[in-house]
Amino acid sequence: MSPIDTYALPRRNFLATLAAAGSAWAAPACWAQNSAADASGRLVVVFLRGAYDGLSALVPHGDSNYYALRPSIAIAAPDGNGLAAIRLDSTFGLHPALAPLMPLWQQGVLGVIPAAGSPDPTRSHFDAQHHWETGLPGHGGAANGWMNTLASLRTNAPAADGKAHAIALGVGEANPQILSGGAPVQLVPRGQAATRQGALGDSRTRDAVMQLYAGQDRLSQAFRAGADSRMQTAQTLNADMADPAMASKEMLAANNGAGSAQGLLLDAQHLGTLMRQDRRLRLGFLSAGGWDTHANQGSATGTLANNLGNLAATLTQLRRDFSQSGDVVVVCSEFGRTSAENGTRGTDHGHGNALWIMGNQVQGGRWHGNWTGLAPGNLHEGRDLPVHHDFRAVFAQILRRTQGLGNAELDRLFPGFSWDSSLDRLLQG
Repeated sequence: MSPIDTYALPRRNFLATLAAAGSAWAAPACWAQNSAADASGRLVVVFLRGAYDGLSALVPHGDSNYYALRPSIAIAAPDGNGLAAIRLDSTFGLHPALAPLMPLWQQGVLGVIPAAGSPDPTRSHFDAQHHWETGLPGHGGAANGWMNTLASLRTNAPAADGKAHAIALGVGEANPQILSGGAPVQLVPRGQAATRQGALGDSRTRDAVMQLYAGQDRLSQAFRAGADSRMQTAQTLNADMADPAMASKEMLAANNGAGSAQGLLLDAQHLGTLMRQDRRLRLGFLSAGGWDTHANQGSATGTLANNLGNLAATLTQLRRDFSQSGDVVVVCSEFGRTSAENGTRGTDHGHGNALWIMGNQVQGGRWHGNWTGLAPGNLHEGRDLPVHHDFRAVFAQILRRTQGLGNAELDRLFPGFSWDSSLDRLLQG
């Protein structure tokens, strides 16, 4: 009898107890090895809830209108100073907090579309997020999430037990709209459920479980890693709840249940681990709130800069786990923010925004699509960056190249969208 067999029964008892306490992190099923690696591309979507300010992330330093519109919060033009933008070309620069992304830009695996978004003009966080997640701009009714529909097109063959295994993984939200639907999805909690330590919070129970899983076999190592993640997640979320920057009810509502940008890195680590351990998982979804910066947004430092720093750490972490040929990571938000700052040194709900893509097949180290600047006559409704590129057309480019989707499948995901040939060089091949 192997060591694993010896402890099979008591382990199941402990795991049943932990599962009853909502301890999804501790479930060995999350760490199970799959039978065969899938060579197809993996897609990870990072959704920034609350509408992040792309004009601070991708700084249009070559446009004098930018500095006229934002006298207090603009990021200084590149001059080598650590608090100024980092020059990408004569038009754009990176926020200094995004400096960790420069190697990825220089390696040609990180690119950006400066003016992308939903063609629907709503300024409602909830409506816009619903549109993005269902792939149906302007439609507020019930619908499956487009990543769930994609999962249904790529569902794994049933295993020996006859059950279909998920290919989509969501970390951080109990039930994100983008993953809702009939296809099986693996969900890992964050939010209130993850702030509770469950059975692991009791020191006697924790010590007993850890002693039981003290071995160096794969299951024991995986269990300890899962238990550590659960404890760390609970501590991080409790710390976030005490953060004064998260106190505004409106900003909390805009998060739509997502955790903070501070916790995004931990979620990314969890997602990377789970998708590395189980190669049947090909679709991943992360989200983070705290991007609704109506007041005291800051410039090179401050609230937004802190969030961007966390985002940069998250993307570099994801690059470590998603760097195979067809892997692509996309960073997006429901809409952008106003081109001009408001009276409280923040920005309000806007329209177009910068959308980032990262992967080996990305034509990186450059920006893609149309950019018409911030002159008053070029702004949407006289105030916002316009949407030059429908987000569905961006994803269609990615899914065709890395998932092999045909026209009929793309139409099923994004009914009514139009192919955007101006983005045909977004990816190689």
